[in-house]
Amino acid sequence: MTLVAPSKSSSDYLLPLVWIGAVLCSVAFSLRSAFKIRIQSIEEFGMIIHDLDPYFNWRATQYLYDNGSAKFFKWFDHMSWYPLGRPVGTTIYPGMQFTAVFIKNHIIGDAMSLNDICCYMPAWFGVIASVVVGFMAYEASLDSNSMTLSSVILNALKGKYTDEARVKSVEKHIGYYRIPTMFGLESPAIESAVFAIGFMSIVPSHLLRSVGGLYDNESIAMTAMCLTFYFWMRSLRSGEKYSYIIGILTGIAYFYMVATWGGYIFVLNLIGAHAALLVLLGRFSNKVYLAYSSFYIVGTLLAIQVPVVGWIPLKSLEQLGPCAVFLGYQVLQYCEVLKKKHNWSRGEAWKFRAKFGIIALIGIAMIVVAVVPKGYFGPISSRVRGLFVPHTKTGNPLVDSVAEHFVTPTSAYREYLHILCILAPVGFILTLFRLGDSSSFLPLFAAAAYYFSRRMTRFIILTAPIASALAGVVCGHLVARSLSALTCNYETDDVVTMKQTKSNGKSKAGKKGSDATSCRSPTGITAIQCRIQTASKTKEGKTAIGITAIFILGGICYMGKAFYTECWRISVPRGGISAPLILSKNRARHPDGYDLDVIVDDYREACFWLRDKTPVDSRVLAWWDFGYQITSLANRTTTADGNTWNHEHIALVGKALTSKEEEGYQIAKHLADYIYIRIDGGAGNDLEKSPHYARIANSVFRDHCPGDPACHDFGVDVSSIDCFEPVTLAAT
Repeated sequence: MTLVAPSKSSSDYLLPLVWIGAVLCSVAFSLRSAFKIRIQSIEEFGMIIHDLDPYFNWRATQYLYDNGSAKFFKWFDHMSWYPLGRPVGTTIYPGMQFTAVFIKNHIIGDAMSLNDICCYMPAWFGVIASVVVGFMAYEASLDSNSMTLSSVILNALKGKYTDEARVKSVEKHIGYYRIPTMFGLESPAIESAVFAIGFMSIVPSHLLRSVGGLYDNESIAMTAMCLTFYFWMRSLRSGEKYSYIIGILTGIAYFYMVATWGGYIFVLNLIGAHAALLVLLGRFSNKVYLAYSSFYIVGTLLAIQVPVVGWIPLKSLEQLGPCAVFLGYQVLQYCEVLKKKHNWSRGEAWKFRAKFGIIALIGIAMIVVAVVPKGYFGPISSRVRGLFVPHTKTGNPLVDSVAEHFVTPTSAYREYLHILCILAPVGFILTLFRLGDSSSFLPLFAAAAYYFSRRMTRFIILTAPIASALAGVVCGHLVARSLSALTCNYETDDVVTMKQTKSNGKSKAGKKGSDATSCRSPTGITAIQCRIQTASKTKEGKTAIGITAIFILGGICYMGKAFYTECWRISVPRGGISAPLILSKNRARHPDGYDLDVIVDDYREACFWLRDKTPVDSRVLAWWDFGYQITSLANRTTTADGNTWNHEHIALVGKALTSKEEEGYQIAKHLADYIYIRIDGGAGNDLEKSPHYARIANSVFRDHCPGDPACHDFGVDVSSIDCFEPVTLAAT
């Protein structure tokens, strides 16, 4: 190929500088917004830990900082779940705690307290997650992802497992003139990344678990999940010679995910499902084999080092799917090696695969049959079971009583995704027309995230990264094409000559002849394409394209402004996403006649009263929702907390709170010295939730609600007020 370098002009340097400046400014603005929108609560209320679970996380972090990792993993907490206690070191996902202590010891030091670090960490990791999602959109928008779903399927049916010739052509194509043109249509990857970062930085579905003070597992785990997915996509990049190295990085990122949140099961199964999908699409290759094998080996070896996980990845039915894919990859790779060694035809290779696969399946089946009677495989948990059956039929009223486990209403998507509800489906379709090994991961991620978020409200957070990435891909393509249309004169005739010049004159003439023939007697889609191409070269056509490009850019700016405004509106600290549950700020009328802000801090003050007014060894009976706050703020022993590991013990607490006064008192006096009840007239108080308490108690003590298994008749209303008055809750 003879390449003719284009002549340089002032625009050759000016446009790239403008483009680079716009990209840097956009990214800087997005990252600043990502941080500022997440620290609104800190600016409003100070360094306050939010919600319920974050108080346990903070207490565990303080214990790790004070005592070190050796004692931390042996820590048995006698102040929780009285009289049972809890082995915290072996039942906690410690990644967040170790991260906070590492930041304290090795990065910030004495410049910030551990409490302040815990408050800021969700905001810091929210910024990092935004950048990583941008990388995901970048990988999905590269030139190598240019095949349609139909062409991928046809190649699979024809036995073409890879398209290396096309990849090499694309790589040469990119390497010479993509950088100079900047606004070319070939790869709007950077534009897509910029938009994805912008969307992820303020999307409400991610803000739900990443605002300052909300020191919860998901705030860190979402970053770990996105990092794992990015490395997985990066390891599959076309032409990647060192996919196994990126696969190892994927395994390390997955290990951090495992150490941080129980949602690692979703990450493992999604990558395993994508690896299986690549085989079905005929995309299995040595690159894919090395990427997945290195990820699974490294990830599993590291995952089993986490005490709370142990050997679960090799024993749990929820995680055996990716293991089966790993074993299948070994079989396929062995068959591929023999195929190349013996130079088998496609038919001969398939016969050997079938024979060897059957033998492998028989061997695996024999092993499974041998270990199943010994109880090697663990059952599917009630929470996972709740993802595939209606939430009211999990069989565990404790799981069913948690609001986060309810089915997600459609309105929640409009509220927490806003315009991404429109852009993400378009990005889903667009990705199907620009498929590659990497980009094919996004449609699968989208389908899984939508399904699980529909099944359980708490999983709507999973839609944030994929919706942002898909929306970024759409906007990146639109902006790149629009800018290309507006700057079409930037590509000089020499560049066009460079693209069209071929070393073989006959091939060039043949191509021209075929193009001329196709446009001389066009049919079907070709006719439409030829007419559009012809019209676009006219003066009127160029004007129409320019006007359309301006409208597209204007529309994107308008939607972006609306998205930005709405995200800030619903994230306000007063009643919005950033509002802490443990305290609030209200308006009150001063006796002198003016309004002033009043912080309502009753919940923390109640805990401080327990800390200051009760003996150190006091035991407090409270519903499990409030156990973490009492233990952390009041420093008193509690009967249950959010770990919810013992259903029977929680049922006993529920029975004590919802039984007749005398019976409830007899139970309570054996468990505690004080009873902590929240009755404030607001949502989530004990009286409002008491039917759930009774239902959970009745699941163990069947005579608690006689003749009413679901305790429908229990509650505070006109029909049941007489029977409710004497119960422990009301008496307290």
